[in-house]
Amino acid sequence: MSFRRALRLACGLAGGSAALLTAVAVVKKPWVGESEPAPPAASAAETRSRGGSAWDNNWDRREPLSLINLQKRNGETGEVELAPELNKVKSKASRHIFLIRHSQYNLEGRADTDRTLTLLGREQAEMTGQRLASLGLKYDQIIHSSMTRATETTEIISKYLPGVKRTSTDLLREGAPIPPDPPISHWKPDAVQYYEDGARIEAAFRRFIHRADAKQEKDTYEVFICHANVIRYIVCRALQFPPEGWLRMSLNNGSITYLVIHPNGRVALRVLGETGFMPPEKITRT
Repeated sequence: MSFRRALRLACGLAGGSAALLTAVAVVKKPWVGESEPAPPAASAAETRSRGGSAWDNNWDRREPLSLINLQKRNGETGEVELAPELNKVKSKASRHIFLIRHSQYNLEGRADTDRTLTLLGREQAEMTGQRLASLGLKYDQIIHSSMTRATETTEIISKYLPGVKRTSTDLLREGAPIPPDPPISHWKPDAVQYYEDGARIEAAFRRFIHRADAKQEKDTYEVFICHANVIRYIVCRALQFPPEGWLRMSLNNGSITYLVIHPNGRVALRVLGETGFMPPEKITRT
């Protein structure tokens, strides 16, 4: 008996909406030994609209297929050999990113130049430098915020990483990346600060956090010395977590956060805010 005929018969015998619901439930129930049909796979957009999440493979705009102009090449030759073209733009190595928060500094300073490292802060930087050196890695570069506390932290750490090129940038300066969710009462920057700082910190993320260039043959190990807000925002963006959650994390002074960006664009957080190499009495979060 067909579904429609069974449904009409059930409704006719019972004569009510309750019977209709019962009939639908009975007819939809699978037979003994039958499995429920699998629901159709949701698209990334549908998943996000329901409050879920889906990984964007082209988050850094370096997904190989997105870098090939198939329409142009097909117009020239009538066909395209995809594999050789993909190999030209495909990443072959991983980038190891070490995000270091600056050490403790003088909170009483009015100007940035007055916010120098404290004696304890200098000790913290020494320990962070020793920790990085103990990993036995060949570091490719150090990029640091141009703010005084980050520059001084870099100078101390660099003693333990001799010969590694250092570059200063304003992009990594501290700021207010995006209004946090949930909000907090004791820290409320003006809307214009979020507007200006947020654009700059997002630019830092796009400039420095991405998969390796196709020409890169070996893994690289790069150190970024900057600030807690910048690091927390970068971690959220790199893992494709809601960036508004950046303030839910806490980072100690001189801490090490370690990200790996694999050739296929996947990102792994190996360490978040490590300070286990410091004695407990030397750990601060100011």
